[in-house]
Amino acid sequence: MRIQRVFSRGLLPGLLPLVAAFGLAISAPVAAWEPTKPVEFVIPAGTGGGADQMARLIQGIVAKHNLMKEALIPVNKSGGAGAEGFLEVKAAKGDPHKIIITLSNLFTTPLATGVPFNWKDLTPVSMLALDNFVLWVNAEDPYKTPKEYLDVVKKAGPNKYNMGGTGSKQEDQIITVAIEKAAGVKFTYVPFKGGGAVATQLVGKHIQSSVNNPIEAVAQWRAGKLRALCVFDGARMPYKDKVTDTQSWADIPTCKESGIPMEYVMLRGVFMPAGVSKDVVDFYIDLFKKVRETPEWKKFMQDGAFNQSFMVGKEYTDWVAKAETLHRDLMKEAGFLAKP
Repeated sequence: MRIQRVFSRGLLPGLLPLVAAFGLAISAPVAAWEPTKPVEFVIPAGTGGGADQMARLIQGIVAKHNLMKEALIPVNKSGGAGAEGFLEVKAAKGDPHKIIITLSNLFTTPLATGVPFNWKDLTPVSMLALDNFVLWVNAEDPYKTPKEYLDVVKKAGPNKYNMGGTGSKQEDQIITVAIEKAAGVKFTYVPFKGGGAVATQLVGKHIQSSVNNPIEAVAQWRAGKLRALCVFDGARMPYKDKVTDTQSWADIPTCKESGIPMEYVMLRGVFMPAGVSKDVVDFYIDLFKKVRETPEWKKFMQDGAFNQSFMVGKEYTDWVAKAETLHRDLMKEAGFLAKP
């Protein structure tokens, strides 16, 4: 109370020597860390796909709502099935101005190629969402259910029908192999650089089906160019607003209820280089929490039919470790693991 009275009487100059004499200190609060130059947002995938769309949406949200003083700069580094991007971030140890958005190639690329990279070489920041996969066909084709389509594929014989997907020995091809085993069919798998290209090829009938993410094919679905047969999540998507004239995401059955006994969802998360401080990680966690509260993000989640799971810290790290084990098992079964 006495110190408060001295301050109130305007005697601060006379008090400072007394404070110093007793070994006390008056210090300004330490500012939390924030970027001091533009932040590079690495996308280990091609343009137009789900990761690319999400990263560029985040860039726009951050700029529009002034969530960060410095710019966020998306950069596509898709070489080697995303290895280019992952290796760059791995090499940037301690750099607080570099982050990377992830998809399943976080696991599949090193497992399939033997490239010297593992997710443990990075610092987990946060899970942004989980992405679904949908079995798509051209809307001009007659198939209304997965069974109708797969029966035709089976009758035609091996490799007569093309399944398009992003990359080789990645999530799209893993799902394709699982469909083949479940239905007793054999596709010719055709890899493309990104989900945007896959959707375009399906509209053009250069392939007969795909397992694109919802956000990668929603424009073509809304336009009546593609038809959704089933979703590979464990439950139907919860979004009930009509996207096409007749269907919402919730109207699409699960592949399990359609006779394909499998589930698969994909990580959309953020990592950064190893060796960064907790203050740096906390800054980005807080940034993405703010992004998730914006109307633009909420619309994107609904438009793309995302599973809106969000994780940080140990929960996120534990989830990633389990996902790595799952991918190793799936890829071993498919024969996609790199030879030792």
